[in-house]
Amino acid sequence: MRSLKFSRRTLLAATASVMLAAGITFPASAEMLDVEKDELKFGFIKLTDMAPLAIAYEKGFFEDEGLYVTLEPQANWKVLLDRVITGELDGAHMLAGQPLAATIGFGTKAHIVTPFSMDLNGNGITVSNEIWEMMKPNIPVGADGKPVHPIKADALKPVVDKFKADGKPFNMGMVFPVSTHNYELRYWLASGGIHPGFYSETDISGQIKADAMLSVTPPPQMPATLEAGTIHGYCVGEPWNQQAVFKGIGVPVITDYEIWKNNPEKVFGLTEGFVDENPNTTLALTKALIRAAEWLDENDNANRMEAVEILSRSEYVGADKEVIANSMTGTFEYEKGDKRDVPDFNVFFRYYATYPYYSDAIWYLTQMRRWGQIPDHKDDSWYAETAKSVYRPDIYLQAAKLLVEDGVANEADFPWDSDGYRAPTPAADIIDGVTYDGKQPNAYINSLAIGLKSKQVIKGNDVAGS
Repeated sequence: MRSLKFSRRTLLAATASVMLAAGITFPASAEMLDVEKDELKFGFIKLTDMAPLAIAYEKGFFEDEGLYVTLEPQANWKVLLDRVITGELDGAHMLAGQPLAATIGFGTKAHIVTPFSMDLNGNGITVSNEIWEMMKPNIPVGADGKPVHPIKADALKPVVDKFKADGKPFNMGMVFPVSTHNYELRYWLASGGIHPGFYSETDISGQIKADAMLSVTPPPQMPATLEAGTIHGYCVGEPWNQQAVFKGIGVPVITDYEIWKNNPEKVFGLTEGFVDENPNTTLALTKALIRAAEWLDENDNANRMEAVEILSRSEYVGADKEVIANSMTGTFEYEKGDKRDVPDFNVFFRYYATYPYYSDAIWYLTQMRRWGQIPDHKDDSWYAETAKSVYRPDIYLQAAKLLVEDGVANEADFPWDSDGYRAPTPAADIIDGVTYDGKQPNAYINSLAIGLKSKQVIKGNDVAGS
C-alpha cells in the first residue's frame, strides 16, 4: 500500500471537520492564512528571553495559525546563525546584531531579516566576589546602608587600573562579538573611562588599545567560567546573572535597564529568501509571536509565574524556577539579599516592545562603527537604508492588523502611524548622559567620549584620521 503523508494543517482541518460533524463546539477563530510551509523548526539559546517562542508553542498560538513548530536549543550563537542560513532551521531567536552584521558582511555574509523584536531589557553585568570587594569602597551608600544604584563603571576603573599597574589582564566575558551584551558592556565600561578595545579588519579580537579584555563565553557557561577565575566579570542575559547570586560566586552590579532604559534586545530572524518564498507563513508565525508576547505582559505580568514554570523545563532554559523567577517576576537581586523591584527588567509587549524599530537597528550599527567592526565612515543615509533592509515593520503591522481583525488583539496596542523611529532617548535614560537620536547616527557617534569618530579608522594598533 502507498504510504500517505499528511501535513499538520491537513490534520487540523480534518479534526475540525470531525468535531463539527459530531456537534462539538470549539472557540471561533478567523480563517487561517494559506501558509506555504506548515512544518517549521526554530532555534533558540537557553535564555529567559526566548520566552515568546516557548509560550507560542505551549499555548497553541502556532497551531492556531496552522503551524506545526519544533523548538530546538542550539549550542551557541554562531551555530544558530549558520543553521538558519543553511536552512536547517527555518528561523531563530537571535541577537539583534546578528541579522545586521550578517547582512553587511561582518563575519558570515547572508541577508537576514526580522519582522519581530522579542523583548526589551533583560541583561545584567556581574563581577566576581573578589572584584566586588575591590569596587565597594568606590560606591556611594544610601541611608539604608546599601549601595546606591545605578552603579557606574567609575567604581570599577580604579580596580582595572590596579590590574594594569600590576601587569595583569582584566578579563570579562560577553556572549558574541555582535551581541547586545558586547555593546552594553562596552558602553558601560566606556562611560566610566575604561577602554574596551577596538576591532580592525586584521584583528577581530576587539582588544586593540583595551583596558579591559573582552572575550566570548556561551551564556550557560558564564557562572562556571567566573567561578574558575578565567574571567573577572561578564555581561549576559538571565538567568545567568541570578545564577551567580544563587551560587554565591558573584554580584550583578547593573542591569541593562539602568544602562539604557527600555533598550531593545533579541529579535526573531529569518533569511530574506525564506520570507520571500513564504510570505503567509512569515505572517502566521509573526502573529503567533505577537500573541505570546502579549500573554507574557498582560494584566501587569500576571502570567509570569506560569511562564517561569514553563521556562524552567529542561527543553527550554533548564534553570531552577527560583533563579528564573528572581528576575522574570519584576525583581532583581544584586548583592545576595539585596533584592529590588525592577518591574521592567523583562518587557515583552508593552512600550511597543515587539515592533522592529529602524532606530533600534541603527543603534547597533553605531556601536559596530564605534568599535571598528564597521571599519570605515558611513553617511547617515547608509544607516537608514541598512536598517530598512533588515528590520521589517511592514510585515509586523500586517500581522498585527490580522490579529485585530481576528479579535485577539487591541488596535490601540500597535504603533500604526510610526515612521519606524522611536523618539530620541533622553540623556537621563542612558548611563553616560548622551542623548541617542536614530535619525542622526554620525552626530551620536561623534558625541561619545571613547570610540572611533566619524572619519577615523584603525591602522595597525593606532587610530588614524579625524
